[in-house]
Amino acid sequence: MRTVLTYEDYAALPSGDGWRYEIHDGELSVSPTPTFRHQQIITRLLGILHRHVVAHDLGEVVPSPITVVLSDTSVVEPDIVYIAKEQMGIIGARGTIDGAPMLAIEVLSPSTARLDRQTKKQLFERYGVPWYWIVDADARCIDVYQAVSGSYGPADRRGGTLAELPPFSGLTIDASTLWQ
Repeated sequence: MRTVLTYEDYAALPSGDGWRYEIHDGELSVSPTPTFRHQQIITRLLGILHRHVVAHDLGEVVPSPITVVLSDTSVVEPDIVYIAKEQMGIIGARGTIDGAPMLAIEVLSPSTARLDRQTKKQLFERYGVPWYWIVDADARCIDVYQAVSGSYGPADRRGGTLAELPPFSGLTIDASTLWQ
């Protein structure tokens, strides 16, 4: 008989021990903490997004570790999360994001690429995350997924100058600044 883990089990897990914990459909997922390069890309992208979101009063953008409770049995920590102004009510009393943010972003690492491209993509799709970006430093691109009628279509692969990167109107990113 399979044990189904919940948010309560997740909250009891250790932190700061060199591992990153998530629960996917009731099963524990453990991966190593990110590398310096991974965090460097997150920091650069977060800075760009934060400036844009604040300048246009669009909501909040935050980096991991941030707990997103998609359901009691699916708890994830995306690398970056954007919560639109109109959905600020999903920020829960316990400091978690309780529901689908407007955008979840994952920066690929060798240890998590399969997880990010398959398992987490399916979770974000199923639980109604409208936009999902997969940032691939090796390919020097961002794959943009948009939920249409509840499903993600094929990725819109963006490289070079990333103009009008949804869901942000007017956002232009020179992708080369991310990969330096």
